[in-house]
Amino acid sequence: MLANYLIGLREGLEAALVVGILVAYIVKVKRQDVLRKFWFGVGIAIVVPLGLGALLTWGPYGLSFEAQEIIGGGLSIVAVGFVTWMIFWMGKTARSMKSTLQTRLDAALLGAGWGVVILAMLSVGREGIETALFVWATVASVGGSWEPAVGALLGILTATVLGYLLYRGFVKINLGTFFTWTGAFLILVAGGVFAYGIGDLQEAGVLPGAGVHAYDISTVIPASSWYGTVMQGIVNFNPSPTWLQVGGWVAYIAVVTFFYVRQHHSTARPTRATAKPSARVGESVAS
Repeated sequence: MLANYLIGLREGLEAALVVGILVAYIVKVKRQDVLRKFWFGVGIAIVVPLGLGALLTWGPYGLSFEAQEIIGGGLSIVAVGFVTWMIFWMGKTARSMKSTLQTRLDAALLGAGWGVVILAMLSVGREGIETALFVWATVASVGGSWEPAVGALLGILTATVLGYLLYRGFVKINLGTFFTWTGAFLILVAGGVFAYGIGDLQEAGVLPGAGVHAYDISTVIPASSWYGTVMQGIVNFNPSPTWLQVGGWVAYIAVVTFFYVRQHHSTARPTRATAKPSARVGESVAS
C-alpha cells in the first residue's frame, strides 16, 4: 500500500500543480470565461483513467490463461516504461514546467478558448493514465488485492489537498527534493513490477526459463508472513524468482539508477550556480 500511496501522491501532486498553474494563469490574464471549459477537460481527464482501470481489471476475464498472462506481463512492462519515462521527464522539465504550460495555454486561449479543454485533458489525463496503468500492474502482482488501489486513492486525495494548499499559498514545499526522493523509490518499485511482468511472460511461454528458480528463500521469508506481505506490497518481493527475473531486475535497477543519478548531477550544477530555490513551488503556482 505504501508504494502505491507514494505513486498516487507523486502523480496526483504533479497533476494538481499543473491544474494550479493553469488556473492561476487563466485568472491572471482575466479569462475566467474559459474556466468552465477547463474544468470540463479536467473531468474528462479523470474519467478516462477510471475507464482504463475498469477495462484492465475486468476485460481479461474469459480469456485463456496464456492470453491473460501475456496481457498482464506485457502491460506490466509497459507500465514500467511509462513510470520510468515520467521519472526522467519530471527531472528534466520541472524547472521549465510553468513557462511551458503558460505558453501552451496562450495558444489554447485564442478565440472561444475551446483549446483549453484539450490542454486540460492532455496535461492532467497523462498523469491519470500512468497512475491507472501502474497501479493495475501492482494490484495484479499481489494477487488481486485491493490494498494497492486503496493506497493510490489515499495518495491522490492527499495530493489534492496539498495541491490546494500550495495554490492558496498556505504551505510551501521543496518539490525538487520531493520528486528526487520519490523518483528514486519508484525506481525500486518499478524494478519489482518489471520482474513480475517477466514472470508472467515466462508462464505464458513467451520468454524461456519458467520454473527455473535462481534461489528460494520462502522458508526464511514466507510470502504469507506479515513481513513478506509488506515487502511484496512495497517492492513486489518474490522469494523464489527465476534467473531471468533476477537478471531483469538487476539490469533495470542498475541502468535506470545510473542515468537517474547522472541526470541529477548534471541538473544540480546550474542550480548551485544560480542559487535560486526554484523548487519553492508554492510561490511559483501562485505568482
